[in-house]
Amino acid sequence: MIDDSRPLFMQIADRIAEGILDDTYPEDTAVPSTNELARHLRINPATAGKGLTLLVEQGVLVKRRGIGMFVAVGARDRLVRDRSESFAAEFITPMIHAAQQLGLSREELITAIEKELS
Repeated sequence: MIDDSRPLFMQIADRIAEGILDDTYPEDTAVPSTNELARHLRINPATAGKGLTLLVEQGVLVKRRGIGMFVAVGARDRLVRDRSESFAAEFITPMIHAAQQLGLSREELITAIEKELS
């Protein structure tokens, strides 16, 4: 899980977000607590808390005082929308650039994509 190129708290937030997207954590259900994450990942609880707080700030998680953190209603749709908006910039544009460097035509690129999809 640990990727030295990104802050650990962001990796934790991404891991929880991926769990929401794949329905490991459905809407209105609890996510692991700060202490559970810290114990499981063997990290400082403050780091785990920072990852959860990031998701609260994004409106993906909600705090229920004395109970814990829960997946917000609409969180999955919000994550899909946000990730869809960044998908082209992160994946499609670099792929097109690489295809141009290789001299691939539009048709060749489309054929390559279709082959991977089948």
